[in-house]
Amino acid sequence: MLELNFDMAQTIAFAVVLLLIGRVIKKWVPILERFFIPAPVIGGTLFSIILLVGHETEAFTINFNADIRVLLMTAFFTTIGFSASLDLLKKGGLGVLIFLIVATILVIIQDAVGVTLAKVFGLNPLIGLAAGSIPLTGGHGTSAAFGPTLEDFGATGATVVAMASATYGLISGCLIGGPIAKRLKNRYNLVANTEAKNTSINEEKLPVSESTIFKAVIFISISMGIGSIIYPYINNFLKMISNGKMTLPSYIAPMIIAAIFRNITDKMKKPLPAEEIGIVGNISLSLFLSMALMSLKLWELADLAGPLLIILLIQTVIMGLYAYFVTFNVMGRDYDAAVIATGHCGFGLGASPNAMANMETFTAANGPSPKAFFILPIVAAMFIDFTNAIVISLFAGFFS
Repeated sequence: MLELNFDMAQTIAFAVVLLLIGRVIKKWVPILERFFIPAPVIGGTLFSIILLVGHETEAFTINFNADIRVLLMTAFFTTIGFSASLDLLKKGGLGVLIFLIVATILVIIQDAVGVTLAKVFGLNPLIGLAAGSIPLTGGHGTSAAFGPTLEDFGATGATVVAMASATYGLISGCLIGGPIAKRLKNRYNLVANTEAKNTSINEEKLPVSESTIFKAVIFISISMGIGSIIYPYINNFLKMISNGKMTLPSYIAPMIIAAIFRNITDKMKKPLPAEEIGIVGNISLSLFLSMALMSLKLWELADLAGPLLIILLIQTVIMGLYAYFVTFNVMGRDYDAAVIATGHCGFGLGASPNAMANMETFTAANGPSPKAFFILPIVAAMFIDFTNAIVISLFAGFFS
């Protein structure tokens, strides 16, 4: 068998090529655009299939450098930390806090269901987490981050299961969101409040330049550096109090440091270069996903395909029922609540873009909902990653 070993430079170059290929394919295939399948997922998955052929035919195998992937993962989640503004949470009012609680409860349910069904099928319970909130509420980024951690705990194939589940979630979240909102609207005769005020927050934005991007890189780098220093102490403390059962992914500490920086600058009335931080984060995520997917060992999915499909179908039903009976009722039983419910299907099974697409499609036909478009993005894009990571870590520690 031909064995190729790629160094750091070759690995990142290969990931960029696959990312570009994914973008081209996405333009050629409209359905991929419709369901917001990320370009790195397309290119990376395509190559992982080629890698599968090489493995099955024993013709070739390729080993990629993992160091740069870890760095990009940490950089992305650090940028997420800069979004965790307590001032923004306060401005969002009680609705944001309530929806964050609703979304976090769903995270717990998804993990409990995943672990329980994995046991029913005689699988490692941690595989259930790889078909729970990690890929569904978390998406591809969280899947690529936590998958290797689960594998370190003995859950062989956890990364490929999580990645496959995340892709499934992107599609199913879009498919069920609209019908659920339509059913709620018709059953309760809901109508949009056309006099509702736009509650979006307008922030002053400076032109993007070399100096503002460099400022963003400074904040991200310092957060990553401090986080890497304190992470071993936090992790060792958790292991000590849990008898070695609990551990945190390495990106958590930098993400917390970034959140602290964000709230300090908010108090000092000195805004961060938020747009530039977001740009760095998006680039890091794209390259990270491309690398994670092109390294997938799809042959590890063969024995898990049947049980995994059943678990994911059950998770989809639960998401639909939860949005219909819990999200809608808790968020006010009105038109805005119905819009939030359809959005929750989008990011509870997929990602924030899917949530926004669900809401935009529904409101385009039935009327605006400024409240929903304010509350959901704050929770989906800023705060749920924190609570999700905590819940996942608790489950992983308990069942490892």
